[in-house]
Amino acid sequence: MFVPCSHCGFLIAQALKDGATPAHCPRCRATLADASSGTTDAPPASQPDPTPSPGDTSTAAHATSVTPASVPAPGPQRLEPKASDPAGVRPVARAHGPSFARVRIDQLAAAPRWPAVLALLSLSILLAIQLLLAQRAELATRAAWRPLLDVACTVFRCELPPWHEPTAYVMLDRSVRPVPDQPGLLRVNASFRNDARWSQAWPTLLLTLSDADGRRVGQRAFRPDEYRREHAPGETLSPGQSTTVAFEVVEPAAHIVAYSFDFR
Repeated sequence: MFVPCSHCGFLIAQALKDGATPAHCPRCRATLADASSGTTDAPPASQPDPTPSPGDTSTAAHATSVTPASVPAPGPQRLEPKASDPAGVRPVARAHGPSFARVRIDQLAAAPRWPAVLALLSLSILLAIQLLLAQRAELATRAAWRPLLDVACTVFRCELPPWHEPTAYVMLDRSVRPVPDQPGLLRVNASFRNDARWSQAWPTLLLTLSDADGRRVGQRAFRPDEYRREHAPGETLSPGQSTTVAFEVVEPAAHIVAYSFDFR
């Protein structure tokens, strides 16, 4: 049990056996009997050192190490940021656990890759255009690829071979008659139109002559420069354009009664 001194407030331990209190305060040397009776002595002019001398065994036996009442209890302390931390940012605590169970995020892998993707896409488009232009002669014969090639050649200023679709030519009128005053000659007249979606080169006319028994007595394919005197190489017929041609042929046999035209 501890008894406070009435003069300085120092806590004094009582004897454990009989509960007796020392006569004097070990700190201020005031008489404790006066303090218990209610009388107060004047404080001494000078206070001696409260530390007991090595020879004072009575005081040392009763004095124990106690915490002074004037010492404040420890409270929560504020952590100040280090000088090396920018803007007072505290380091982030690392995740606990074994290293093989932690998820590591590579900053380079998480970075955006749009420039590389755009470069790869641009190279792929250029390669496709090069292949398209290199095979344009073959692809131009297909109706599915023809519109795309028209646009590409308009942009890159290239030329496409003329569209070739003999079945798109429609015969409008035809006739094979003997030439007056010129025996053995036949005058051929034909009118046809281009019904294709694109311009076509002038067709090759295939003329077949038959006799009264239905036997074929003559056949010949006429090129555009043979049935047209003013034909120019590379000249084409536009979609929906019609024309009429006339030329003379030698009669291969007598009694020609039937004929037919085909386009090539």
